[in-house]
Formats: sequence, structure tokens, C-alpha cells
Amino acid sequence: MNLRSILGRVSIDWILVSATIPLLLAGLLTMNSFTVDSYYFDRQVFWIIVSFAIFFIFSFVDWRFLRRTEAVVIFYVLGLVGLVGVALFGQVSRNVQSALSFAGVSIQTSEFMKLLLIIILAKYFSRRHIEIARVQHVVISGLYAFVPFVLVALQPDFGSAMVIFFIWLGMTMVSGISKKHLALVFLVGTLAFSGLWIFAFADYQKDRIKTFIHPLADIQGAGYNAFQSTVAVGSGQILGKGVGYGSQSRLNFLPEHQTDFIFAAFAEEWGFIGVLLVFLLFGIIIWRIVLVALNGATNFEVLFGLGLSILLMSHFIIHVGMNIGLLPVTGLPVSFMSYGGSHLLTVFMGLGMLMGMRKYSNVFHRDDIHNEFLGPK
Repeated sequence: MNLRSILGRVSIDWILVSATIPLLLAGLLTMNSFTVDSYYFDRQVFWIIVSFAIFFIFSFVDWRFLRRTEAVVIFYVLGLVGLVGVALFGQVSRNVQSALSFAGVSIQTSEFMKLLLIIILAKYFSRRHIEIARVQHVVISGLYAFVPFVLVALQPDFGSAMVIFFIWLGMTMVSGISKKHLALVFLVGTLAFSGLWIFAFADYQKDRIKTFIHPLADIQGAGYNAFQSTVAVGSGQILGKGVGYGSQSRLNFLPEHQTDFIFAAFAEEWGFIGVLLVFLLFGIIIWRIVLVALNGATNFEVLFGLGLSILLMSHFIIHVGMNIGLLPVTGLPVSFMSYGGSHLLTVFMGLGMLMGMRKYSNVFHRDDIHNEFLGPK
């Protein structure tokens, strides 16, 4: 098989891929600019190589087998088993029991569960999109999300639990939910949050939310990370301080600058101009994902692509929001930039699946699909 025949079997959106590369490089440069130890840099390079390999492998696969209920259910159950495994055997890091360790490699099963939730919701809604106005389908789909939501919240990983909720909420909304049922969704969400506050949240998580309401009430305690993060973002000004000259990160005032606060560390070095570039690149990625989704051959492919865009937007909005003091600190990575193999693998798995679905996309029904899911133009 020659190179031409191999390329003919794949359908890669090179604009999308090209937009991810500067973000990956920005993350590497940021996490390597504040320390002589290249531990995070070297491991992240490894995970980037593995992720791109998975991306191209997945782009060759014909994912139409996921339209079969039994295949989707098996994957979903395996994801739940992984979450239960974390609850029983997971390692504890920073008061969170969220990963399984194999041969020195930590695997966060909650990251893969996000992708599996997108798949099973896409399958469920693709068969019932005409009947989605019935509240029973909102409830049943909510149960698919509720089980992993609870398991992740009990780790406790509040950030990932919220992403799971937003995936369900977003996919429910694009599926054509009625306004009265949307109000019911928000009521259920409020009740769920109240229940988590009373029965599930640890004291330090409650402190983070209280700090969100009164960010300067305890800057030496629960509000320290949020305060230092906003200082770092603001000190970048227009052009930034330059690579390696971010004082908040270099002097270790800003914690976890390679993961939870990498956006703040980047903003301090590159300033407002660099932040605009990051927003532009993420915008291009979301645009290309939605474009591929709207060309999907069936409702399943459309919903999968839209769900993947919701996943990336949720991570981006929550991460940036907590870095600039608009949202509570939840310890959530930003896609492509933050250190971490599990999330990076999950994202590139999803993108690879989308490219695989792109091979049999249907460009002739784009307007019909747009009107059905997003309303008339």
C-alpha cells in the first residue's frame, strides 16, 4: 500500500490540526520556562506524541459500529467500571482520589468517561430526537449522566463533575428540549448542587466556592490561589513580561502553573496579545469541530461532534474563569496546554473519531441538520 492510497483512506481537517499545534507548543514552553527540571516538559512531549499517534489511528476507523446499541452500552459500562475502580483502588493526590496507577503511569478514568458519555448520549438522542420534547427522555438521558457525575463528585473532583453535567445539559439543549423542560433541568441542577453541598463537598471545596463569592475574604488561606492567579494575569498587561520572566510563577507564588493555572502563567508571560491568540486558536478548533459535525452522515455523528465541542468549551471556560477569578478554583486542565496525559489522550481520541466520521459525512443535508438542531438560519 503506497502513501497515496493511505492518504486516500483518511479525511483529516488540517486547519483543525494546525490550530492545536501552537497551543501544544505554548503549553510546553510555559511549563518549561520556570524550572531547570524538565520532568513535566519531557513527559508532556511523550504524551503529545502518543496522542497524535492515537489521533491518526482513530481517523482510519469506521465508527459506524457505534450506532449499534450493544457496542455503546459496553463502552459506557466499562467507563463506569473504571470510575468504581478509582473509588476502590485509586491513588490520592491533593485530597482527590481520581486516578488509577499502572507501572508508574496515572490514568484518570473520569477523562475517558466524558468521551464515553458523549457517545452514549449521541446514540440515545439520535434515535429519539423527534420525541425529545417528552420529559421522559430528558430524565432517562439525565440518568446516564447522573451516575458518572456522582462517582466523579465523590472522588471528589468537582471540576470534572461539572464538565459531565455541562455535556449532558449542552447535548440535551441542542437535541431540541422544550423551554419548560429546560427550566426543569435548571431546577434539578440546583437541587443536585444543594445535595452535593450538604452531603458530598469537602470543607476545602466549600471554601473555594465561598471564596468565589468573596474572593478577597481570605487571600492567605482558601483564596490564595485565586488571588495569585488574577495577579499573574493582570501583571502580563499588553505584551507580557517575556518567556521565563513571569514573577508569580518563577517565584512560586502561583501554584500548579503547569496544570491548573497554566493559563495565568501564560498570560503573565505573553500578555493580552498572547491571550487573544489563545482565544482565536480555540475558536478555530471549535468552529472546525462544529463544521464537521453539521456535515455528519446521521444524527449520531452530528450529536457526537457537537458533544465534543461542548467538552472542549466547558474545559476552556471553566479553566479560564477560575484563572481570572470569575469561577471557583476546581483544578480543571485546559485542553492542549495543561500538563496531563489522560485529558490529552481523551481529546485526541475524540478528534480522531470525528475525523473517522468525516470520511462518510453528508454535505448535502447541512442546512436540514442545522435547522433541526440549532434552529433556522
